[in-house]
Amino acid sequence: MECALCGAGLIEADEIGCGICGGCKASIAPVEGERCVVCGKPLVSEIGTCLTCRNNPSHSYERLWVLYPYMGKYRKLLTAYKFNKNLALADFFAEKVAQIITNEPLLKEAVIVPIPIRPGKIKHSGWDQVDYLIKRVIKAAAGRSVNRCLKRKKSKVQKELNRRERLDNLKNKIYMKGSAPKTALLIDDVITTGSTMEICAQTLKANGAQKVYGICLCYD
Repeated sequence: MECALCGAGLIEADEIGCGICGGCKASIAPVEGERCVVCGKPLVSEIGTCLTCRNNPSHSYERLWVLYPYMGKYRKLLTAYKFNKNLALADFFAEKVAQIITNEPLLKEAVIVPIPIRPGKIKHSGWDQVDYLIKRVIKAAAGRSVNRCLKRKKSKVQKELNRRERLDNLKNKIYMKGSAPKTALLIDDVITTGSTMEICAQTLKANGAQKVYGICLCYD
C-alpha cells in the first residue's frame, strides 16, 4: 500500500490505517487563523464574516467548520478518497472531524445528519463517500448518533451552476423522512457556494430542528 500523497510505501500499522505516511500526515494541518462562521473560509481583514457571505446574509445554519482548502495536497488527498475510493483515508478525515465534534461545546448535543446524496450518484460512482465517512466519524467520536432523516429527489447536477441556480435547483428537492433532531450537525465533503448546506438547514428547521451546524472537509 502506498501513501496517497507522496507514493511512498506504507509500513507502520498507523500509516496503513489512515492511508498516508507519517511525514505527509504531519504536513496536513487545518488552515490557521480566524474563519468565516458562515462558509468556513479564512478571513483576511474581515471580522466574523467574510465579504462574500456579508453580501449574501441569509443562512439558516448557526455555524460552519471547514478543515482544508480544496487545492494542492488537500485536493489530492480528497480526490484519492472520493474518486479513487482509498477507504483508509476515511479514518484520517474522520479523526479530524471527530476532534471538532468532541472539542466544540456548541456540538455537545448535536446529532449527525448526512447531506443526502443525489439519486443515481451511487449507481454512477459505486458508493456514497459522505455516508462512509460518517460511519468512521461515529466510531472516532464514540457515543454520537446519526439521523439519516434528509432525502433528496432527482435534480440537475450542481457542479456547473452558480449559487442562485443551485438554490433554485434544490428547491423542494430536499425533504424529510422521519423527525429532525433538535440540534443537527450536517456533514459533507466539499462546500462551494453553500447552497446544499443552506437548503438542508432550511429543511431541518422547517421540521423542528432548533439549531443546525455544519462540518465540511474542504472549501472550494
